[in-house]
Amino acid sequence: MLTPTAFGSRRLQRTALAAAALLTLTGAALASSHREAPAITGTPKVDATDFYMFRSYEANRAGYVTLVANYLPLQDAYGGPNYFKLDPNALYEIHVDNNGDAKEDISFQFRFKNELKDIMVPAPLGTMVSIPLTQAGAIKDVNDANSNVRETFTLDVVTGDRRSGTRTAVMNGSSPVFDKPVDNIGTKTFPGAGAYAAYAAKHIYTVNMPGCAMPAKVFVGQRQDPFAVNLGTIFDLVNAPVAFITDPTLIGAAGPGDLADKNVTTLSLEVHRDCLITKAGAAASDPAAVIGGWTTASLRQGHLHSGSPKSGYDTSAVKAGPWTQVSRLGMPLVNEVVIGLKDKDKFNASKPSGDTQFASYVTNPTLPVLIDAVLGLGGAAPTNPGRVDLQTVFLTGIKGVNQMSTVTPSEMLRLNTGIEPVPFASQNRLGLVGNILAGGTDNAGFPNGRRPKDDIVDISLVAMMGGLCMANGTTDALGFGAACNPSAVPLKETSFKLHDGVDQATVPLLPAFPYLNTPIGGTK
Repeated sequence: MLTPTAFGSRRLQRTALAAAALLTLTGAALASSHREAPAITGTPKVDATDFYMFRSYEANRAGYVTLVANYLPLQDAYGGPNYFKLDPNALYEIHVDNNGDAKEDISFQFRFKNELKDIMVPAPLGTMVSIPLTQAGAIKDVNDANSNVRETFTLDVVTGDRRSGTRTAVMNGSSPVFDKPVDNIGTKTFPGAGAYAAYAAKHIYTVNMPGCAMPAKVFVGQRQDPFAVNLGTIFDLVNAPVAFITDPTLIGAAGPGDLADKNVTTLSLEVHRDCLITKAGAAASDPAAVIGGWTTASLRQGHLHSGSPKSGYDTSAVKAGPWTQVSRLGMPLVNEVVIGLKDKDKFNASKPSGDTQFASYVTNPTLPVLIDAVLGLGGAAPTNPGRVDLQTVFLTGIKGVNQMSTVTPSEMLRLNTGIEPVPFASQNRLGLVGNILAGGTDNAGFPNGRRPKDDIVDISLVAMMGGLCMANGTTDALGFGAACNPSAVPLKETSFKLHDGVDQATVPLLPAFPYLNTPIGGTK
């Protein structure tokens, strides 16, 4: 378990937490990965919105790691009649690097199939006619007879390279096929209090992962978007008065956020940590306990549209050729507010092992300059050269916290699986830095992995606007280099106060796997 001494004096800890809080607010301007690059806006079914990786805090599951990849952003619950099925011509993956070479060692691959049942009803003259809807009546069970489209998926575990490694299917009993729940259409399709939650829970599967002695869990389905942010305000040049942004007593005054009534589609896994690391039982002090993770989606390179599609479900597209990666997400906010607009599509197609090509965006971040300009703060951008503080957080991991024994600069979410989880009620919403400043015992939060409660908007910008240099002090207490000190932070203590008016800790969540809340229903 990390101790406060690992980060300097208690005074520096308080400074760091304050800095984190400021960066947190600035981070709100970042917004998570919703429509983050030009090309991905045209293929929302493969757009990754958020990626979470954390030690499970459900009772009696402390030895497990939960990995959650959300896709298909900004789903309006009333989006019928076809709702939000994932792409059967896509490959969705969650990757784990457990040796620090920035290459996947384990990949979890999801493939989807949407099978039309073609339910028919008698017309007035007795002719049987196909119905136009996703459902023909109330839905209660897995693969219900009233569901007109059966949504299923397969899950493969690949060890080694994602394309040439060893691939093994995860089995649902004797079958490799798993059912995905129908989206939450509304209260007549799912009648009764708690009906949809009970229906969706039937799609939580306990499975045997290849090469793992401990049973895992898997769930794929629609969930309420867990990310708290005011997208409209933020991307309208941070359209809020400075007083609002710098007064932490106003947190929550902006309401629940623009995504509070939106859904996403979740790919969730819960795997024992010993099946993800190279040394079973590795302690928190051992770099072997640290893993890196990210999610990707790929499409076939060739894509044609038939001028005369066959009858069936989603038959107009003809796709062929090798897989081409079109979406990538590890650490939150990177492609939105760190990578330059001209390279956003390139980043989505890239791998962590090639991230040196994007290093200048981290060493010379433009976001602080833009924030300074749109808020009229008067020269608020930090001046420490090279931004070693940001390189550490985004590219190498923090030594003694979540840095691997082999350090390959690369962007991915890093988690020390040896650090014990903390019950939800005791989690510090400002993550690791917030905990240090509070003098607490919660070291299991962002940037050490990411939990649903972690207010990454209110954490990430603390770093961006120099909060880590405030914490580093004049003695290089955090190891970010002598140039990373308070004199390089024009905002000084004010950097601790920035916020976006939205509190991530107020987002409704479940106490157990899959943790993300039941999706918003379509009936208003």
